[in-house]
Amino acid sequence: MAAYVIVDVEITDPSEYEEYKKHTPAAVAAFGGKFLSRGGTVENLEGDWKPERLVLLEFPTLEKAKEWWNSDLYTTAKIIRQRAANTRMIVADGV
Repeated sequence: MAAYVIVDVEITDPSEYEEYKKHTPAAVAAFGGKFLSRGGTVENLEGDWKPERLVLLEFPTLEKAKEWWNSDLYTTAKIIRQRAANTRMIVADGV
């Protein structure tokens, strides 16, 4: 069953965040993941959630998503992102 990583990003250092974006696609792909949305237009339909940048990833399974997040391959990118942005990230099983 597919799993989805949903990321709400507030970028605090745009130039360093650009560096993060260079590292991420290969790490995501290595675990069978793909970007479904990556910083496109977001329109609020209900409530007060106003993400600055929204990213949606799909992985084949919840386990693969967690492997990606915990992997050595993603660690460098993760450290850069954590310096360059405030992030909220969740993973959810698909149906």
